[in-house]
Amino acid sequence: GQTGDYINTITSDVNNYEKILTHKIGDLAKSFALSLMLIIFVMTIYVPAGIILLIADLLLIPGLWLSFRMVRKYGKEKNDICAENVSSIVEYVSGIQTFRAYGVGGLKNKTVIGAMQEFCRISFVYEEKVLPIGAGFGILSWLSCPLVIWTAYAPWAAGTLDTVSYLLICMLPLFCAKLANSIFVDLTSYKNLMISKNKILGVMNEPEETGSMEPLQTATHEITFDSVDFSYVPGEPVLKHATFTVPDQKLTAIVGDSGSGKSTILNLIAKYYEANGGTISIGGKPINHVAAERVLEQISMVDQDVFLFDDTIRDNIRHARPNATDEEIEAACREANCDGFIRKMEKGYDTPTGENGNLLSGGERQRISIARAVLKNSPILLLDEATASLDIENELAVKQAIANLLKEKKTVVMIAHTLSIVKNADQILVVSDGKIAEAGTHDELLAKGGKYAAMWNAEQKISA
Repeated sequence: GQTGDYINTITSDVNNYEKILTHKIGDLAKSFALSLMLIIFVMTIYVPAGIILLIADLLLIPGLWLSFRMVRKYGKEKNDICAENVSSIVEYVSGIQTFRAYGVGGLKNKTVIGAMQEFCRISFVYEEKVLPIGAGFGILSWLSCPLVIWTAYAPWAAGTLDTVSYLLICMLPLFCAKLANSIFVDLTSYKNLMISKNKILGVMNEPEETGSMEPLQTATHEITFDSVDFSYVPGEPVLKHATFTVPDQKLTAIVGDSGSGKSTILNLIAKYYEANGGTISIGGKPINHVAAERVLEQISMVDQDVFLFDDTIRDNIRHARPNATDEEIEAACREANCDGFIRKMEKGYDTPTGENGNLLSGGERQRISIARAVLKNSPILLLDEATASLDIENELAVKQAIANLLKEKKTVVMIAHTLSIVKNADQILVVSDGKIAEAGTHDELLAKGGKYAAMWNAEQKISA
């Protein structure tokens, strides 16, 4: 999976590539230089011995060619399987409560073990292919030592080569063979580590966000979609020629069936994704060529799934506006209906939220998210089913927090799973099959007797 791929790149590949820069290149340069000096020195003493050492070192070329082929063939596969292994472990750890709740913990554990066994298998295959080549070259390299000794023995016995020179010829090939083996191992490792380098470059060379970094300054903040198309997967459109306008400083609600494209509309307004076709404008200015950072400066967003940093409540809220004072943060919390429960905690605003806010309830996390939106005080507010999956008490608290937030003059787009929340909206958009099926006020849509009216009647029956 992509998650495992990125984690593997950041943790393993970066560490591996660091070895190239800090160790391998220096070791290779040193080994090459010493080998060349030894061969030249031996040649000055006795040329045939030097030629034998040179030929032995030249055997590196076919040995490395075979080794590089094996690295290319199995090294990338090993790296990819490692990334899949990381993905399966991350998924297992993240979802272990769900797996156990549905009695599939053991099954998923087998999946993780299977992924580990597959990594062990490819690692064994990789070593099985590369090690014999290295061993073969090592044997041939070390065999050059007795061959050099035997070659130099005749001139030494005949008296044409002095004893000191003969002893040097007997010893220096040992160092030469050791260096040749080091070069083979280091170059094979270098080739393998280049796979890590390519993975890192692949991440670094991913397309960056483009667009003008000029501040998005508009007199008004109405949002317009003009024939907007979008799909997460090519050939599977989520939005089809969506056309509508969100009036400036008005509340627009978006309702519709699950999977109809409601959240996608909010994601496109916030430029989390780029539209495949059509034009999205804010205040009459198309944002297609405006940097996402500049668009998001104008937007506060409250998601259904709130993300909190492993930090204090105060600093989690301060992320919305880093230069905010403690008094401003506390005022935002009062507006977001969360000041009360925060002050009841032992450490108050300095209470740790835990990893992803796991020390807080869903309603508490949601109200802290609303406090962020209050503190940022952007002219556009996006609410994505902020009251979904909450108990009655927390839902009432969150609704009150949202009501406080809506008192300000802002352009608000709200996705709602219950229609009673949005019946007083200035405009309601009904999304169906990626298109805007209906648009109007609550009364206008009921009078039409279309999809919205059917949804409203169904909700009233459930409430009754």
